[in-house]
Amino acid sequence: MRAGISRYAEYPFADAQGEPVVLASDGLLDPKLEGRERLLPLLESALDEVEAQLGPEALQRGRLSVLLSCPEVRPGFSEEDEDWLVNAVEARYRGKSSGARIVLAGRGHAGALRAVEQALRECADGRDHLFLVAGADSYHHTETFLWLEQARRFAQPGVRSGFTPGEGAGCLALMSAGPRRRRGLPRLAVVRGAHTARECQLRDSSTGSFGVGMTQVVEDAVMGLELPREAIDDLYTDINGERYRSEEWGFVVLRTPSVWKSTGYKAPSSCWGDVGAASGALGGVLAVRAFARGYARGPRAMVIAGSDGGLRGAMLLQDPRVP
Repeated sequence: MRAGISRYAEYPFADAQGEPVVLASDGLLDPKLEGRERLLPLLESALDEVEAQLGPEALQRGRLSVLLSCPEVRPGFSEEDEDWLVNAVEARYRGKSSGARIVLAGRGHAGALRAVEQALRECADGRDHLFLVAGADSYHHTETFLWLEQARRFAQPGVRSGFTPGEGAGCLALMSAGPRRRRGLPRLAVVRGAHTARECQLRDSSTGSFGVGMTQVVEDAVMGLELPREAIDDLYTDINGERYRSEEWGFVVLRTPSVWKSTGYKAPSSCWGDVGAASGALGGVLAVRAFARGYARGPRAMVIAGSDGGLRGAMLLQDPRVP
């Protein structure tokens, strides 16, 4: 993302004209794997990486909750697939962590932001509680590709407002301050706020979206800031090229001018495609790394995302070096 390198490439699936489709995919996975069979190794890879950073003691001490963000139900991903994925993660933690709790906390692009919102509520009691917020998605399934094509949402020649399907997984580890210090873990960012709401004007609405739901979550997330002095420096969004979401963002900007130092934003889909339910977690990773490496525009970053089903979410992160 920092270098602006696109991972778009031809994939062994033919469009209606018989040409290979272009999308972003994990090159280590067999192209023959579809749906949940691709999701599980993506998710396990992200969990492995975070667990290695935390160390085995972190999983054993105190209470562990794994809050999952899964794809919304669609062709290629059913409620049965959702249950299968949750059960697979539960099986992973049997024997690894005593009493680990696995929860399906959200669905779709904003699912991980709903999971962060839940973690903040549960962190308020200050107990020794570790939350892993993990989101994973993959559009790489024959039925999903056909569904996107029929809805004219798959970015292909002749489709003006489509997106490039991607896949990925991300994981964030969250703890309240006291337990984090006792465990000797570094503080990479401070979550100043995370909120979700429902957008009633969905993509099939005759009027399109006026950004009411997204405006609400943005305003809720910045409630503790002194605006415009403490306006948002960096914005990470799941905007993917579809007109509906771009127009929604335009209305949000008009409604919240004092929130932003700049109306520019970073859209990871330009490099790794639309990553669906992984969007919120991966947006958080980008913001955290920008703080750590010193190329963030300022100390405050926001991650926003919107699920097809109407869920909207916003998370406000702050550089930990700022009081």
